[in-house]
Amino acid sequence: MDLYDLKEGDSPLILSFPHSGIFVPKDIRRHFTPAALPLPDTDWHVPLLYEAFVRANNITTLKAHYSRYVIDLNRPPDNEALYPGQTKVSLCPEQIFEGQDIYKAGHKPDEKEIATRLAKYWQPYHDALEKQIARVKDIHGYALLYDAHSIRQNLPRLFEGTLPDLNLGTANGASCGESLAQAAFAAAQTSSYKAVLNGRFIGGYITRHYGRPAQNVHALQMELVRGNYMEEEDFLYNEFLAAGLKPVLEAVLSAFLERAKSLNFPPCETPVQGLKPKR
Repeated sequence: MDLYDLKEGDSPLILSFPHSGIFVPKDIRRHFTPAALPLPDTDWHVPLLYEAFVRANNITTLKAHYSRYVIDLNRPPDNEALYPGQTKVSLCPEQIFEGQDIYKAGHKPDEKEIATRLAKYWQPYHDALEKQIARVKDIHGYALLYDAHSIRQNLPRLFEGTLPDLNLGTANGASCGESLAQAAFAAAQTSSYKAVLNGRFIGGYITRHYGRPAQNVHALQMELVRGNYMEEEDFLYNEFLAAGLKPVLEAVLSAFLERAKSLNFPPCETPVQGLKPKR
């Protein structure tokens, strides 16, 4: 199986789907516990929510085929914690979000196995993403990266209380120009869904690493509450619920795009620097 699905477009916008994959190699899956086998922490069906907008606007998409339980593409290669002081989600996760073990006793990946997965599964996705950012920036003079995710609304192990419906993150302003972030956020707020900017989720490794506003690369993460478009009990897509959410997401993407098009980005004569993930 291919590691990812890449569709190139000529828009300045790139959509990344690092956690929507569900494939797990047999030699890894056989060591999973019953709690892990259903892959409960997958970003189920997220690409479907954006599919029509992507087609209509010729947007580049990069979708992972492998499960985040194989390796988490939105975590740094050195496995550094993204949210110090909070429950850590590792590069090769050992527990599902609710806390149960992913691996049977004695079968957690060791350092050698993690290094193998990093080279085999993690690095190719990031190489592809880096290449697309450079390609799009070469066409337009700037690139917009939207990292698309979803999660359960209540996960006490990861956060207190109830998560807002739409969680936008720009690494507290470091990954995206303020006017672009505010345009996207304003579009999210014009709906019945509760939206927040840089709340519990400010963006993972992809947003933080690739967002370089000074080099005309602007990255925004969207963390959706899954119950607004699917059934949590069986992970099935709910067309009725999704129909209400899709126009809001399209408005957010449109605002992100249109605000960027209205700006005169300063020339950036040098190639995008420092994007290559360091291992």
